[in-house]
Amino acid sequence: MRVLHFVTGGFSGATQVAVDLCLAAQRTGDQEVLLVLRRKRHTSNERVNALRAQGLDVRVVPGWLHLLTIWTLYRLCLSWKPDVLAAHGFSEHLWGRFAGLLAQVKVLVQVEHNTRERYRWWRLKQSLWLAQRSHSLVGVSYAVRDTLVRLGHPPDLCTAIQNGVDLDRWQPGLPWRDRETAMVMPARFASAKDHATLIRAVALLKTKGWQMPVYLAGDGKAIWRKRAEQLCESLGVTDQVYFLGRVSDLPALMARVKYCVLSTHHEGLSLGLIEGMAAGCVGVGSDVEGAQEIMASGQTGLLVPESSPEQLADAFARLLADDAWAASLAEAGCLHVRQTFDKRQMHQRYHRLFSTLLDRQPALS
Repeated sequence: MRVLHFVTGGFSGATQVAVDLCLAAQRTGDQEVLLVLRRKRHTSNERVNALRAQGLDVRVVPGWLHLLTIWTLYRLCLSWKPDVLAAHGFSEHLWGRFAGLLAQVKVLVQVEHNTRERYRWWRLKQSLWLAQRSHSLVGVSYAVRDTLVRLGHPPDLCTAIQNGVDLDRWQPGLPWRDRETAMVMPARFASAKDHATLIRAVALLKTKGWQMPVYLAGDGKAIWRKRAEQLCESLGVTDQVYFLGRVSDLPALMARVKYCVLSTHHEGLSLGLIEGMAAGCVGVGSDVEGAQEIMASGQTGLLVPESSPEQLADAFARLLADDAWAASLAEAGCLHVRQTFDKRQMHQRYHRLFSTLLDRQPALS
């Protein structure tokens, strides 16, 4: 079975899922895979070459003009002849499936990665039209699947396959007592992420007498990082907030700190939060759909109302005041995510889906 994964070259969470699926297929040998990235202004040639060094067949298609993206991918489909085209994320799932239809790929699959995409009326109309010509619409969480149905996509085509992480890479790390009392937020700088609420909560904690290092791990858009840096300066917390950019060995960082936080406005299913919990951190997330499926608040982590620096500061004050309770949350959360969000399970579910669809349906015309 030949599977082509088409996804943004922005190296978002959607890119990571597509990469993980390709690497898993390469390891098991049950699929021949091709990873196609849509070039973005910040697509890193270094990261593309690093994927190729792992043995992946990676191609990059133009991204500045939609028709050119579709045409280039169409020509690639004609030459590579995939049995399945899985188009990940908005708006790549539109251009990917248009190309797949033109090339008469046997099975077309949309993979939606977020609960709040920018579906203006024309894009939504295109998505609904393509849904009638696709074989399956996959949400990376149950919340994302429900969002697809709510937008009018055919319920019988919509399914959920929860994201998974590489548990061999994300080990539980240091014992709790040996960990640094610090927090990591593993997230790119973007409008969907809420670094501002976290920074304000850190300032409030400081007034309560709690001060600890905060590591912001991720790249993203320079304008959002600049705003976060300016907010740190205005609130007087520049001495404890560290802007790390992209961290090459994030598992090592997660393995030595106590807290992993995701302050966000919306989420499909947060890989960063899952990874932090798998590495033994207490997971603290905004109470949005993409985090609610990861933890039970007060049992395997903590959920805090979105955009509330006061309540986020209170949550951390409680954790810092009761280290034994924090340790128990970390242990329970680690066990839960390692049982639930294994990349191997994710790959097996996609493989079964692709195989079933390929056996069941002829090519669409």
